[in-house]
Amino acid sequence: MSTHSRRALLGAGIAAAGSGLLATGATALDAKTGRHRSRGTPHPPDAHDGPGAPGPHGHDTASHYVSPHGPEVVKAEKYRGSGPVRRFKLTASAAKFDIGGLIVNTWAYGDRLPGREIRVNAGDKVAVSFHNRLPHSTTVHWHGVQIRNDMDGSPDITQRSVKAGRSFDYTFAVDRPGTHWFHPHVGVQLDRGLYAPLIVEDPREPLAYDHEWVVLIDDWLDGVDGMTPDAMLAELNKNKPGGASGHGGMQGHGGRSAAASRWRRRARHLLSDDPSDSIEHPFHLINGRAARDRETFRAKPGDRIRIRLINAAAATAYRVALGGHNMTVTHTDGYPVKHKTTDSLLIAMGERFDVLVTAKDGVFPLTALSAGSKNQTAQALLRTGDGEAPNEKIRPTELRSGGLSADKFKAAASVRLSDSKPDRTIKMDLTGSMKDWDWAINGRPFTETQRYAVHQGERVRIIFHNKTTMWHPMHLHGHTFALPNGGPRKDTTIVLPDKKVAVDFDADNPGLWMLHCHNIYHSESGMMTVLGYKTRR
Repeated sequence: MSTHSRRALLGAGIAAAGSGLLATGATALDAKTGRHRSRGTPHPPDAHDGPGAPGPHGHDTASHYVSPHGPEVVKAEKYRGSGPVRRFKLTASAAKFDIGGLIVNTWAYGDRLPGREIRVNAGDKVAVSFHNRLPHSTTVHWHGVQIRNDMDGSPDITQRSVKAGRSFDYTFAVDRPGTHWFHPHVGVQLDRGLYAPLIVEDPREPLAYDHEWVVLIDDWLDGVDGMTPDAMLAELNKNKPGGASGHGGMQGHGGRSAAASRWRRRARHLLSDDPSDSIEHPFHLINGRAARDRETFRAKPGDRIRIRLINAAAATAYRVALGGHNMTVTHTDGYPVKHKTTDSLLIAMGERFDVLVTAKDGVFPLTALSAGSKNQTAQALLRTGDGEAPNEKIRPTELRSGGLSADKFKAAASVRLSDSKPDRTIKMDLTGSMKDWDWAINGRPFTETQRYAVHQGERVRIIFHNKTTMWHPMHLHGHTFALPNGGPRKDTTIVLPDKKVAVDFDADNPGLWMLHCHNIYHSESGMMTVLGYKTRR
């Protein structure tokens, strides 16, 4: 049993435009070459080989790299799964939603917020026929999935963006169970309504539970008083040469128009005075609902509930607790951990936690409190009996502990990386400041020609050193890494100010892979780069 709250579109015309996820017969792979076929979208170019000699800390822009659709990628895909093909249709379109009593214009997948869940089994092949009905180009990134490189959704790296009115077939195998999600990777589109859960079930599920509750937590500003994420990005980057950077720049806010100026003024009102927080999002949501319009999940006293927690926010970390209950953590970022019980969790942008709870008798708030000084909450309810619901502003006492972060857990023995010294070490200094908004890695803002070289089969260590006053959730596409000292397997990890975190991963998925801060306003302003597999020549 899975319960989700998704807000219906307002207006039949818009509802007809977004078809959501439906059965479809689309195909995406050429039977002979294994290459992707796209309706109206050409193949991505081969790996960029930009000018210049190898740079500091392993940075390399001037050699031969595996192509996102090369034979190495095709070969790796063959080992991922031979199960049935599960087919879906996904449409991105303009939408209107009721957010806390305010009707906002935004973009979404189909007629729901969050978008309709994709649920498959480990070993299945997934075929998603994607249709772009937005006024701007977009892509779909399958966050947390160890996917074939040309299906990763990184614009100008693994594919060309899907233009307005065009379609693209995403086809890939999934070989591991886990809690994941999907979202765009163009500009700051993530800070609209374009996100949804991707759940890969384990056919031999070892956990026993009666119900499942998928919970997506989000911060929201799009459409509030005419605001857009692009206007916010423009305001943050206003003093930089060329303005906004990243994978999309300015989208749909009117450039230098009077409307754009008004939106920029509104953006300034949402900027935080706290140096640890950049943006004050007006709303915080659980499954598309503000606290005043809470989702209610129903169960019986004594029921065992698996809650899959996903932080889909653009710029907010959350401390999460279920009032009156402890949570037993079973997974982080889709990978099992040694079970540990806690009263609350700290969840960064892009992170996921799976927890088990045994429901008590009554009505209990599931509360996500924004970290830092923002001090705002999203909330849903667990109801197992009669009684009045608690006030929407209630803060469960369980939040007082501050919440366990993922680094406090240990990987389960079944997924722990083998002990091995790294073949390659890459140092990544996280640089920039709130004042200059010059976010970068090793002092170099992102360009499509950046490469940090690795070779197939290597054990790679990345040493993140946060030299800024803000903390950054660093996300690696196409892989999972291990935190130090037997820590959990993850694809996203928190790096605190003035701290170092060393993560190890096995280079077993060839291609060109994005690595970036999952604060979307940091990454789109320069804090991202590419790990590239070198061809052996």
